[in-house]
Amino acid sequence: MDKMRLAVGQIRELTDEMLSFARQLGVTDIQMNTPNLPGETHWSFMDLLRLRTRCEDAGLRLIALENVPVSFYDKIMLGLPGRDAQIEAMATTIRNMGKAGIPILGYHWLPNGVWRTSGTTLGRGGALVTSFDMSLVENAPLTHDRVYTHEEMWANWEVYIKALLPVAEEAGVTLALHPDDPPVPSLGGVARIFSSFEGFKRAMEVGDSPNHGLDFCHGCWSEMGPGVLDAIRYFGSRGKIIYVHLRDVQGAVPRFQECFVGEGNMDLFEVVKTLKEVGFTGFLLPDHVPHIAGDSGWGHRAWAHAIGYIQAMVEVVDKL
Repeated sequence: MDKMRLAVGQIRELTDEMLSFARQLGVTDIQMNTPNLPGETHWSFMDLLRLRTRCEDAGLRLIALENVPVSFYDKIMLGLPGRDAQIEAMATTIRNMGKAGIPILGYHWLPNGVWRTSGTTLGRGGALVTSFDMSLVENAPLTHDRVYTHEEMWANWEVYIKALLPVAEEAGVTLALHPDDPPVPSLGGVARIFSSFEGFKRAMEVGDSPNHGLDFCHGCWSEMGPGVLDAIRYFGSRGKIIYVHLRDVQGAVPRFQECFVGEGNMDLFEVVKTLKEVGFTGFLLPDHVPHIAGDSGWGHRAWAHAIGYIQAMVEVVDKL
């Protein structure tokens, strides 16, 4: 029987050090976030294939890529001229991933990205964490040429998913949708449509396919407030949780800060138990770890702490 497992993720380059780090921690899967690949509009088959074989030659498996550069699909997200060319280029990337044997592509719908109002908030023991305070950005200037409404962003997303989901099905690639971060109605004039249970329910109904599900970022769901376990039960029981970012926060919108695993809003052991109860057999990975004393630029110490913490929870839950 398949079980939950861990991945090392948020990697842009497959260095010898990073691959050794994953192996030494007993992790078998690698997820890459916006890998450092050439290409102005799409990723090539050979570049993708070499990522996969680089992992396999090190005794690991490249299980997912998360996020293409925003410039690959910003015109799709905003409904701008050039959208159709970007849809064709995205289709090429998805087909090339399928041919290269990389089975999952995580994506978001954030043309103006993840927002944090501080990267130097003090966490436990003086560790540096990120935080968000909506009151500081309520009057932020427009990030794009004008205001983009919820109706527009939904219409643009439906164009995207209806054009590319059939391509993903044919290519054998699963698309995994990440929540808005932070999950607030709008930032910089751009509406955020994946910031609530209702938004994801609509997305899974419109994009109804075995090849479409959620990159369930637990941190973002915790940022939304109550209802995380209900969301896991609803989407997990329907096989719609593809993989999980297992991080947490203290507080919820409009104001929260990130933290170490195990000290946030949620009882993460109950989260992992609930994932098992709904039959989740995908992978979990830490995300947005604090910066702790003496750590590397990437955060090896903090990542190792988070991976070890999650490994222990998964091992115990497997024995229940």
